[in-house]
Amino acid sequence: MSGNAYVLGPSGKNWYELDGAWNISFPFGYEDAQDGFRGHVFLSSDNSTIVLAIKGTTLQGPTSKKDKFNDNLLFSCCCARVDFSWIFHQVCDCYSGSWKCDNTCLSNALVEDSMFYTIGVNLVNDLRTLYPSANLWLVGHSLGGALASLLGSTFGLPAVAFESPGERLAAERLGLPMPPAPIGPTESQMSSSGESSIIPSLSPVVHVYHTADPIPQGTCTGPFSPCSQAGYALETHCHLGKSIVFDTVTEFGWRVDIRRHPIREVVGVMETWNQEEASEEEDEEEYWRKSNGIEERKSRSNSGKRRSRQVPEAKEEIDCVDCYKWEFGSEFKYKDFEASGCGS
Repeated sequence: MSGNAYVLGPSGKNWYELDGAWNISFPFGYEDAQDGFRGHVFLSSDNSTIVLAIKGTTLQGPTSKKDKFNDNLLFSCCCARVDFSWIFHQVCDCYSGSWKCDNTCLSNALVEDSMFYTIGVNLVNDLRTLYPSANLWLVGHSLGGALASLLGSTFGLPAVAFESPGERLAAERLGLPMPPAPIGPTESQMSSSGESSIIPSLSPVVHVYHTADPIPQGTCTGPFSPCSQAGYALETHCHLGKSIVFDTVTEFGWRVDIRRHPIREVVGVMETWNQEEASEEEDEEEYWRKSNGIEERKSRSNSGKRRSRQVPEAKEEIDCVDCYKWEFGSEFKYKDFEASGCGS
């Protein structure tokens, strides 16, 4: 369903066939070529369950500009102000100088009417009105997964996100109305900026990603990274809820590569993960093969012994900190204005 959010309908080239129980669906956001918030609503045959699947970032297409704007506002430390060279790429005016950023300004920027999060809130409200007794789930890939997580956390709805950048910092800036946290803060309830968070440790969210994708791990950064070269400031890596992390670097011998980010990659990982593989104890010979244009090292068994991989346990990302160099506070811009003597 997350993959199908990128396609207008079942006749599309990359549409994934679904179980017959999900034979009812309708797209949203495809009416206007410039509308960036897109996806599909899937209904079970008895309308008891609804799945809202949200499209992620498209690099080249009518939604690309808006996708990038939302990416840079949600997943950068401060308005995509990575360094001085990004001054003309900033997506908001919250930078306050000397590694300082105004949190109030950031929060206001995230809830503007044109932002995907705000559009998603309106859509979820509409679905809850149309189907008041249905169970509503949210899913998505990449940016779509982060939005599914944020919306799920906003409404207390279950969400599954695939290969999503870290969205916990954005959730803190949004001040999401979450269920009350257990009495007494725990390590897992510390915010990604190191302060106590209003967000409880168990948001109704599960993230799924693999270790060869740099984006959910926040490592596609730096001036020479492909993300930076393309104008994306994807700096965060802390996630809400729990994460299921497939170690494809160790198990498959994959190298970390941005080309491992598309939805088809994680679909392939999940489809093949439980297939029996050569055991670590047996003699193996290394060989190389190409997959999607990427050379990778694999192992071929010589002894015939096999083992079955287990799906990783879903775990909280404890002690995760985003943007440790930055200082965030309220009214930084106003205080700087006063300090300059302009307010006297």
